[in-house]
Amino acid sequence: MAQDDASNFDLTSLREEQLPENHKSGFVAVIGRPNVGKSTVMNALLHQKVAIVSHRPQTTRVRQLGIITEPDYQMIFVDTPGIMQPRHKLDEFMLNTALESLRDADVILWLVDASEAPGRGDQSIAEQLQPLAGPSKIILGINKADLLTPDQVLPRTDAYRQMLPQAHNWLLFSALKERGLDELLQMLVDALPQGPRYYPADQVTDLFLRDIAGELVREQILQQLHDEIPHGTTVQVTEFKERPNNVTYIGATIFVERESHKQIVIGRQGAQLRQIGAAARQEIELMLDGKVFLELWVKVEPKWRRSDQALQRFGYTRG
Repeated sequence: MAQDDASNFDLTSLREEQLPENHKSGFVAVIGRPNVGKSTVMNALLHQKVAIVSHRPQTTRVRQLGIITEPDYQMIFVDTPGIMQPRHKLDEFMLNTALESLRDADVILWLVDASEAPGRGDQSIAEQLQPLAGPSKIILGINKADLLTPDQVLPRTDAYRQMLPQAHNWLLFSALKERGLDELLQMLVDALPQGPRYYPADQVTDLFLRDIAGELVREQILQQLHDEIPHGTTVQVTEFKERPNNVTYIGATIFVERESHKQIVIGRQGAQLRQIGAAARQEIELMLDGKVFLELWVKVEPKWRRSDQALQRFGYTRG
């Protein structure tokens, strides 16, 4: 389960828990260009939605853990923002977050998009991964196999494999169609070193429930709005309170960079904002397994993506 704001861990009980002699554990950094399916892959392997998904690049902004615990292993996925050329301070934060996740990873899952030929962005990532091929085991995951024709399979897989011959292993699969996921999971488990259990067995992410709720609101903004507006928005949950009869009240503010963007998010007579709220509420209710009363506001924060102070206030900081 996700953490709530009152969570704390009994580390002593974790250390004293009896584990198999050859118990495996480790951190798997999931890295790749924007929109190659990193969050989709992690959600599919966890069999639970912990990372928001949309067709837009740069959906993931912060490093997020997804945790799988089985009797003989614990695998901690680190879902990272897509690697791209930064245009402002938010992009710089996202790029640094992605690169820093590689430093302590036991295994690196490099995801690429099988439906596209390798490009400059893939080459840049391959060059950054080359010196890490010794300290970390690198698995090349060639996603979106369902979009390939049979005659494209060998040329496309060969092209990606040649970019990083040092990769420990590779696999062509489809996260969306759930083809090859069992093989990918076993490949990652095999690459893990022996180690202890770092998190309680029932924990699947490191985010607080209120943080996930805010991300689910942002997911709907990404899915329902167009052009640059979704990338210039962020969501801050201001209230997260349990009420009688298993009802949770959530108050959240959507920040945009321009007054014109505010009007688009709100829509005519508030229609767009109601639509965003209704869809987000359904997702949050699935997560909380209970009724939710979601109240949304929209405020303008000019050029917040270029402001160190605003980024810090909205939680885009590296601890």
